[in-house]
Amino acid sequence: MFEQWKAICRVKDIPRAGVRTVPRGFAWQELPGVAVFRTEDDCVLALLDVAIGHAALSTGDVEGARLRAGGQTIDLHTGRALDGALAVRTYQVRLQEGRVYLDLTELRAPASREEEALAGAYATGPRFVAA
Repeated sequence: MFEQWKAICRVKDIPRAGVRTVPRGFAWQELPGVAVFRTEDDCVLALLDVAIGHAALSTGDVEGARLRAGGQTIDLHTGRALDGALAVRTYQVRLQEGRVYLDLTELRAPASREEEALAGAYATGPRFVAA
């Protein structure tokens, strides 16, 4: 496996039509994590676990390759709401030998302008915490 890919969990650790969250950053940064979703047909997709309305994406319901959360329906492949009102950052996922891997380069990159400013102020980028 390439050095840039980090094993997160086993596919079977994520319930079908469910989610597992992966923390990002230092404890004091309070950054949104990554929500790793598994569909009924074992497709594994990852989105930034942002709040939609009053709840994080990871609290939504997986229906096929779509997520219902905060009054929105989001395509898990693209991160875009079906009505076009919202786009959520997606992350590359690799599956190998029953394990889920995420790209460390993507995980370490700031997910927003606020994160970029925070990283610049402290001369550090978000840190990834393996679950």
